[in-house]
Amino acid sequence: MNHKNIAIIPARGGSKRIPKKNISLFNDVPIISYSIEAAVKSELFDEIMVSTDDEEIADVALSYGAKVPFFRSDKTSSDHATTAEVLLEVLECYQNQGHIFTSMCCIYPAAPFITKERIKQAYSLLSGDSTTSVLCASEYNPPIQRAFTIAEGKIREAWPSYKNSRSQDLDPHYYDVGELYWLDVETFLKTKELVSDSTAAIVLSELEVQDINTKDDLVLANLKWKLYNEKNKSI
Repeated sequence: MNHKNIAIIPARGGSKRIPKKNISLFNDVPIISYSIEAAVKSELFDEIMVSTDDEEIADVALSYGAKVPFFRSDKTSSDHATTAEVLLEVLECYQNQGHIFTSMCCIYPAAPFITKERIKQAYSLLSGDSTTSVLCASEYNPPIQRAFTIAEGKIREAWPSYKNSRSQDLDPHYYDVGELYWLDVETFLKTKELVSDSTAAIVLSELEVQDINTKDDLVLANLKWKLYNEKNKSI
């Protein structure tokens, strides 16, 4: 049975720095609910599933409208498992059940800034002839060319050639904010890579992104989320 689009939300239960991070409360609701609800509201998916090894996460996912048709293996539940390995396992499990997908969107579970509009925007980029994956990015600020390391208590410029360059003369550089990946399934199964020379990007402002790995990150994300939503209300 052929399906077109699947949303896969990888939500492992073994978070150490923030216990139960993927279902921790963010504005009084489990943080994973933002990812699930954005996927549901986008109306782009034939299947929305959460890949987890944790029964509590599975219960929360089901309560917000996602499916948990199977649990992760021990291999993909480890600290060293990659996102690509998790996605490959999910696709293989569905294939064994006779379900084939054309495109998939990996949406991270701790992504409270995700919106249905962003999912749709990324999907529209995937429709391009030369694009096989799409991610969300943000610009390094200040410019990464001004970076330095510290050795024996003294700074060492990473790129001394830019020492006297004005910020406005430096080319912008971007980083993957770790929010979502839209992927062409056929290409992904061949390359097993999330990012390639055929990857397009949606550029987000600093106010729309926050990596959440520590409790301080969670506080910053909450502040940014409130500022971002207040800003949008005033427009």
